Amino acid sequence: MPDSRFLVGVVGGAAFVLLVGGLGTRLIARTESTTGLDRYDAVVVDGHKTLAPNIVAGRTQSLYHPLPWVGVKVEVSCPTGLKAVAGATITCTGRKNDGSTIDIPVTVISATDSRITWKFRR
Repeated sequence: MPDSRFLVGVVGGAAFVLLVGGLGTRLIARTESTTGLDRYDAVVVDGHKTLAPNIVAGRTQSLYHPLPWVGVKVEVSCPTGLKAVAGATITCTGRKNDGSTIDIPVTVISATDSRITWKFRR
């Protein structure tokens, strides 16, 4: 019969590895982003600064599939820019390798004159 201290060590070690892996996945698999609104990334639309669609699409694409077990690999495109107004939304499109598409809702959490914080749903 195995020593009980050995079993406790094995179970404890496995639990620790799972916990650290889960926390690491959670940190890497974020869906929120803060982007500066400078002359390279933003334009003015209807009197509001707007984050350029290619910036939203590129950042969303890079965060959508950060690890093999999180999300799916997609190529993202956004139809318009994201207005720097809290609550503003757009729906971007993700194209999978098999040609199918998915909708990716993007929402502004907060905005100032110099930065915008937004998130997307996986």
